[in-house]
Amino acid sequence: MSVAFLFPGQGSQAVGMGKALHDAFPSARAVFDEVDAVLGEKLSALMFEGDAAQLTLTANAQPALMAVSLAALRALEAEKGVNVARDAAFVAGHSLGEYSALAAAGALTVADAARLLRLRGQAMQKAVPVGEGAMAALLGAEPDQAKKIALEAAAASGGLCELANDNGGGQIVVSGAKKAVELAIEIARENGVKRAMLLPVSAPFHCALMAPAAEAMREALAKTDIGAPVVDVVANVTAAPTRDPNEIRQLLVAQVCGAVRWRECMGFMHGRGVDLFVEIGAGKVLAGLVKRTAEGARALNVGVPAEVDSFSLKG
Repeated sequence: MSVAFLFPGQGSQAVGMGKALHDAFPSARAVFDEVDAVLGEKLSALMFEGDAAQLTLTANAQPALMAVSLAALRALEAEKGVNVARDAAFVAGHSLGEYSALAAAGALTVADAARLLRLRGQAMQKAVPVGEGAMAALLGAEPDQAKKIALEAAAASGGLCELANDNGGGQIVVSGAKKAVELAIEIARENGVKRAMLLPVSAPFHCALMAPAAEAMREALAKTDIGAPVVDVVANVTAAPTRDPNEIRQLLVAQVCGAVRWRECMGFMHGRGVDLFVEIGAGKVLAGLVKRTAEGARALNVGVPAEVDSFSLKG
């Protein structure tokens, strides 16, 4: 059996996430304590019992989701003897989840991942004034069709509109200026796309409007120690594996404006023999996409104590 560990991105957050892990496992508790300490605030309190709107703010959601993923992984290591270098053929994460994947593979410390994700969230929010950008899901669209719709909307509106996520199974997201994205929804509906709708996000992620945030991350990453990961990390923007620290830096910068090529990431790993995908952290979004992007593969989730306790790589 060949295994890949997957780490979720924004949208998987929910108040209460991680609390059961914190209460059940000292190894998980240590991760939350470390993230709280490095950020100088009780992010864990917001996660466990805070306000949903505050948790959804991108500057909070990004480090919070990473914390849950790494807490779950540390629990697997302590309770089940999981060893990423030995047990995983690949790791990959969706958008901010790529930082979780890099921390899981030893390329980033948990503290540096938390710092970088807090900055990333703040920089992304600051890049475009609230209300000027938008993202939309085009469900049932194919990638080439979505690109054509985005180009048509941009040309007609005079605003930017780009493909932001190709999640597989006809789940495409476009991002850009609000008027252009709203027009893309109209064009998609006129062209028979099953569902097209605005997403409840605070900024237009993964498009060229995020250029100021990419520059902020370039500066921060230049000052951050990045080690060689112990396993291949499949990058969002290339859908290809890397273990080179300098390339990782460049890819994390490119990822801010670049599309998340998740369908291709999954296809690459499945094509290299991965037949079990383990989503580690909050929610079940990535596991749900496995059957759409890696036909015949199995998916597991590890995000609560019962899933840690029942976990086995032996099937």
